[in-house]
Amino acid sequence: MSEMTGQQGLSQGDPLVSRVTLSHPWRWLEKGWGDIRAAPLYSLRYGAAIVILSASIFLVTLLGHLSFLVPFLTAGFFLMAPLLAIGLYRMSDHLERNESLAHCQALEAIKRNQAQLGIATGFLLIIMQLWILASVFLFIMLFQDPFPTLENFIPTVVLSGEHIPLVIAVILVGAFFAVCAFCVSAITIPMLIDRPVDGFTAMRTSVRAVAQNWLPMLLWAVLLVAIVGAGLLTFYLGLFIAVPLTGHATWHAYRDLVPRPS
Repeated sequence: MSEMTGQQGLSQGDPLVSRVTLSHPWRWLEKGWGDIRAAPLYSLRYGAAIVILSASIFLVTLLGHLSFLVPFLTAGFFLMAPLLAIGLYRMSDHLERNESLAHCQALEAIKRNQAQLGIATGFLLIIMQLWILASVFLFIMLFQDPFPTLENFIPTVVLSGEHIPLVIAVILVGAFFAVCAFCVSAITIPMLIDRPVDGFTAMRTSVRAVAQNWLPMLLWAVLLVAIVGAGLLTFYLGLFIAVPLTGHATWHAYRDLVPRPS
C-alpha cells in the first residue's frame, strides 16, 4: 500500500507524493488492462487512431525521401506519448467513477485545463527539439561520410564499428533527454486534466514523484519503453494495444503517486 510522505520545503499548494514499491508498476499495467477489457471499443479505437497517425507520418517521410528523420521521429514519439494518451487518461477517470464514456474524448480532456496543458506540451517540445539539435550536431561533428539512408543506417553507423564514439555520444545524449522528459512528464498530463493546478506545479510534482520513488519509477520507465518499443517494431501495428495499455496504466500510476486529498 502506498505510504504518504511528509515533505519539507514544498511550495504552497504542491500536492504530497506517495511512496510506491516495485510491485506497483505491475499493478498499474494490470489495472490498465482491466480498463481495456471494461471499454474495449473506446480504448482500441483510440489505439487504432494512433496506429493510423504513426503509419501516415512514416509513409510521408518515405515518400518525401526524408527517411533520415525516422530515428528522430521515433524518439519524438516517446517524448510526446504522455500527451498523445490524454484521451485514455480521461477514459480511466470515467471508468473509475463509473461514468459513461459516450462523451469522453481527448478534446474534452484538453479543454479541462487547456492553457496549462499548453505549457507542459511546450516543455516537451523544447526537450524534443534540443535532443534533435544535439543529435544533428553530433552527426555533423563526428560523422564524415555521406548521411546513410534508413535501409543502411544501422549497418553503416551502428554495426560497422567505425563510428563507436558517435554511437556512444548519441546514446548518452538521448538518455539524458529521455530522463529529463520522463521526470517532467511522468504524471504531469494526467494531473493537469484531473486537478485545477498550473503546469509548473504539475511538473514539479512529477519530478518529485520520480525522485522519491526512483527505483519503482525506473522499472516503470523500462516497462513503458519495452511495451511501446515493441509496438513500434511491429510496423506500428502493436501500438493498437501498447498505447491503450500504457495510457490507462499511466492514469493509475498518477492516482497511486498523487492521491486526491481526502
